[in-house]
Parts: sequence; C-alpha cells; structure tokens
Amino acid sequence: MESHAIAKQKTASAYNAAAELFDHPANTFWSRFGNTTVERLGLTTGDKVLDVCAGSGASALPAARKVGQAGRVVAVDLAEKLLAIAQAKAAAEGLDNLEFRADDMLALGYPDGYFDAVVCVFGIFFVPDMSAAVKELWRQVRPGGRLAITTWGPDLFEPANSALWQAIRNERPELYKDFNPWDRISTPEGLSAMLHEAGLTDVDIVAEDATHALSGPEDWWVLAMGSGYRGTLDQLNGEQLRRVKHANLQHLASRSVDEIAANVIYAVADKPLADSAGYTSIG
Repeated sequence: MESHAIAKQKTASAYNAAAELFDHPANTFWSRFGNTTVERLGLTTGDKVLDVCAGSGASALPAARKVGQAGRVVAVDLAEKLLAIAQAKAAAEGLDNLEFRADDMLALGYPDGYFDAVVCVFGIFFVPDMSAAVKELWRQVRPGGRLAITTWGPDLFEPANSALWQAIRNERPELYKDFNPWDRISTPEGLSAMLHEAGLTDVDIVAEDATHALSGPEDWWVLAMGSGYRGTLDQLNGEQLRRVKHANLQHLASRSVDEIAANVIYAVADKPLADSAGYTSIG
C-alpha cells in the first residue's frame, strides 16, 4: 500500500495543476454532485460543517448557504490553488461563514464531536487506508450529527476512460493503470464493507446511475486535464501528450460519443445520540 505521505504529495500536485480547468463549463459534474450530497445531508441553520477534499467549493459553498450566518463551514483540501478558487467564489457571493484550510484531513486537530456534519465528496479513496480516514472523520461528528461520503460508481467516464488509458499505455506503458483508487469502493457493497470496517453499521447508501454530457470530444480533454488524470498526463512529454490527446479524441469522434458514465454512490451515516456499537467502536 502506498504511504499516506506519498499519496498526499501526488494528490496535491495533480489537483494544483488541474486547478486551471477544474471549474471549466465542461466540468459541471463537480457542482452537480456536490450540491446533491449537501441536499442529502439535511443541514439546518446554525450547523457547523467540515468539508474535506473540498476542491473549489462544490459542496462547501452550498453547505455555507444552507447553514447561514449563524453556521460555519470549514473547507479543507490539499490543493491550495483549488481552495483559492473556492475562496474567490465565496467572496463574490458574500459568503463569510467559511474558513479555508490547506491541510491534511487526517491531522486537523478538532476535538471529538466538534461538527454537526462532516462531508467528503470524491476524496476518501485518495487515502490509502480509507477505513482509518473514515474513523477520523467520524470521530469529529457530534452524537446526532451526520457523515456523508460520496464516491464514484462503476464504469467511471466510460467509454472515454478506457480510451485514454490505452492511449497512455501506447506511449508510456509504465504509466498505465488498470485500477483506479475509487475502484475499491465503486459498488454499494464495497462502500458498505469499507464503512463497516471503520465501525459504521447504520448507513444509508444510494447508488445513482448518471451520465455527463459532452458537447464534443474536446470537452473530454478538458475534463481529463482538469481532474485527477492530470497527475499522469503531466508525466508525458509534449509530443507524447499531443499523440495521446489526438488518439483519444479521434476515438470519441469516430464513435460519436456525446455522453460518458458518471455513476455515483452516496453514503450518509447518522451518529447515535446515545452510546452504541455504531459510536463507541470508533472511540
């Protein structure tokens, strides 16, 4: 298993590089699924919320709107450039109930039960020991509060994903991945098992079959360069990158691909008010 320190470094590097395209109109899925996650949490005015892997604010900003001036949202991410974008959007909207922290979600230092809700959208899988990460997030949820974990479902971004990795394999076989970190929890059963390992036994899990529209093949390239794929793509030299892009976009154009799979799994866990196995097993 890759060390947490190496995983952090890779994630921060990839998403700082991707920040320039992260909020491009071709990448509306971040906001779409961030909003849906917040809707499922049922936040109320005055709630105190921790949003880890907050990115450019796809879930932190709607959470801040929900909790109002009496509430507070702490948005945490490893990528400082993404947080800067989120901070600018919050300022433009007049949302002053957010705090932004470029930090490791496993070392935030908040007391037990400090937050009414903790949120992690498309980020828990970047931690090598996911159950340990969930335990740390759960520790910070107050009794009666909620934890929301949102992850990718099966066949993410297909058929474009497979075409991209094949093009990369043709150029640099050592960079090819036949397994992505989210694959470990890309089914309700897999996500449930991981959460159970972390001590969460009463979890509402909902799988959503969804697609993401492409106005043309170029939209896919914007998505790839404005997401976690950037960490791999930046390891290609200029000519290799040009060939990968050409092969990938030709593949999509020849098949008239106008949408890709964007299946999502939502998990929301309520922490019991009184001591129970679902609470005390976390410590």
